[in-house]
Amino acid sequence: MTDLPPVWLLDVDGVINANSPGWGGPPLKGRCWSNADNYEYTLRWAPSLITRIRDLHRAGAVEVHWCSTWCADAAALEYLWAFPPLARAFTEPLRGEEASAAKLAAARQVLADGRRLIWTDDTEVPLAGDVYDELMSTGRALLIRPKMSTGLQPEHMEVIEAVARGEAF
Repeated sequence: MTDLPPVWLLDVDGVINANSPGWGGPPLKGRCWSNADNYEYTLRWAPSLITRIRDLHRAGAVEVHWCSTWCADAAALEYLWAFPPLARAFTEPLRGEEASAAKLAAARQVLADGRRLIWTDDTEVPLAGDVYDELMSTGRALLIRPKMSTGLQPEHMEVIEAVARGEAF
């Protein structure tokens, strides 16, 4: 295992973009153009969540990589949320099974590289089964599958921050 910070594979829809993100205040709402879909989407998010993700990445506590069907349009998200340019798990506009396969491949690659893995995705993170066992067998993976309607919550961020500080694994 390396001394490098964990790689956080970050999905967007159902993780950051959620209908009812909560966090003790009203969500913010913004529009984001997708060149891949030739469509402008309305996104909703908890401002405190964005701040915590941005702060963790900028401090070097985690290395955030987009791992989302938004990867091809990630620059628009970075602009919307004032994120620095982040790595992408893939760059092509992928959907469906292709996106699922690319996300899993990204998670496997992080572990193959000897890095600690944080993977947050509302649909692709396995909860049980062979793939779950495979990813968890290294002792270097934190898998979080938030509810699609609420996305990441403060308690999720507390665990992610503990992993970033080296207090878990």
